[in-house]
Amino acid sequence: MLLLGIDLGTQGVRAVVVDPAGALVCEAACDFPPAALAAVQPGWFEQDPAAWRRALETALAEAVARLGRAGHAADEIAALSVTSTSGTLCLVDEAGATVGPAMMYSDQRAVAEAREVQAAGREWSERVGPQFSASFALSRLRWLQVHDPARLARARWYLSPTDLVVGWLSGEWGVSDWTNMLKSGYDVVTLAWPDFIERDLGLPLERFPRVQAPGSAIGRVSAAAAQRTGLSTVTRVIAGATDGTASQFASGAARPGDWNSTLGTTLVLKGVTEALLRDPQGRLYCHRHPEGYWLPGGASSTGADCLAQRFAVERLDALNAAALGCCPTDVLIYPLMRVGERFPFVAPQATGFVLGECPDEATSFAAHLEGIAYVERLAYDTVLALGGEVGDALYVAGGGARSSAGLQVRADVLGRCLRVPEVPSGAMGAAILAARGTLYSSLAEATAQMVRYARTVEPRPTLRSAYTERYERFVAACRSRGYLE
Repeated sequence: MLLLGIDLGTQGVRAVVVDPAGALVCEAACDFPPAALAAVQPGWFEQDPAAWRRALETALAEAVARLGRAGHAADEIAALSVTSTSGTLCLVDEAGATVGPAMMYSDQRAVAEAREVQAAGREWSERVGPQFSASFALSRLRWLQVHDPARLARARWYLSPTDLVVGWLSGEWGVSDWTNMLKSGYDVVTLAWPDFIERDLGLPLERFPRVQAPGSAIGRVSAAAAQRTGLSTVTRVIAGATDGTASQFASGAARPGDWNSTLGTTLVLKGVTEALLRDPQGRLYCHRHPEGYWLPGGASSTGADCLAQRFAVERLDALNAAALGCCPTDVLIYPLMRVGERFPFVAPQATGFVLGECPDEATSFAAHLEGIAYVERLAYDTVLALGGEVGDALYVAGGGARSSAGLQVRADVLGRCLRVPEVPSGAMGAAILAARGTLYSSLAEATAQMVRYARTVEPRPTLRSAYTERYERFVAACRSRGYLE
């Protein structure tokens, strides 16, 4: 028995087939052609769903072919699930044909309309947490209502890319999951579409999909999809989740107190709590867990980009090797490379700072690693202050998890064990959701059985007091600049 996870990303499609223990059996990918990625005009970001479908079917056909070469039949795939971008808007007609291009999550044309949506949905924001912005699908629907009503009128369903793929593969239209519909205005507290969408915005609720839990059953692969891809009609189609949520599950963070830190260009935290975390400052907002828990998350404007911008790429291996010998440094760095911070505090005026002198490049590099870790610790302290629970182990992913020195510094500053998953990808998270809907009774059981760890990094107790003192000075420096209250 096997599971298939599909990730429709911004550059292409990836499919992974794994066994019930999370071992990779085969994978395949197909990039979108460059023409499908072009911006229409400044601030507008659209993609062609027809290009998505061609890439999807190519990747799935290749995955099935590789599966055969590995000695497995397509009907061994018990279930599949899908993940894709959050906030991207796809319109389809009654027959499931797309109505115009997809308006991508990064499209910024609906800034004015987002203010209108926020005014209408103020009570929703107070109850659920986030405020409507141009990145929300509901803001894009409002834009179409004002600027392209004819196109909007041709649509039977307002969907996410995940829902579109599910429709292509199962023939089931008008169904979604509650992580993908949060940015369309779905109320994850009451588990219902709020009245203001139709009453105040004039968008008919009948065109929004039926919403169910990630990891719940939708249907099976249709005969038409099986013919186009080589999949089997015995394979069940399971409700998916947004890409960030799926990647969180792939890291192993699925139980209350579990948190995932993904360190790439920026630092992103995602966790699991028993209670909804409401943050008046808007630093965090929550998705809903398939088992009824909450999935708070927040994204900093800082991250590992400071290393790429301040140190030559050919020097990084040597600097990583030398860094731990310089720790703890006496230099405090807030490694913000642009103006403005959004988490662990909201400060549009914030800029980075360096306190102290670095005698050499290795010390400077080590201090930057420490600065990233101080931001991460402050982020988790913010979670704790809002009433969230944080366990003794953190699940880490992203390009920053490839640095052994960076991992050790983060473990030392955070005072927590760091676990690095082998396959922390959205496609793997989708496969876990497929297993949750078929083989395992809960998401926690699915992750416990399927997530494997490449390494575990323990904090060094001898550095605890030194880093606590430096972290407190770092927080004081942020407070003195007005970044913290």
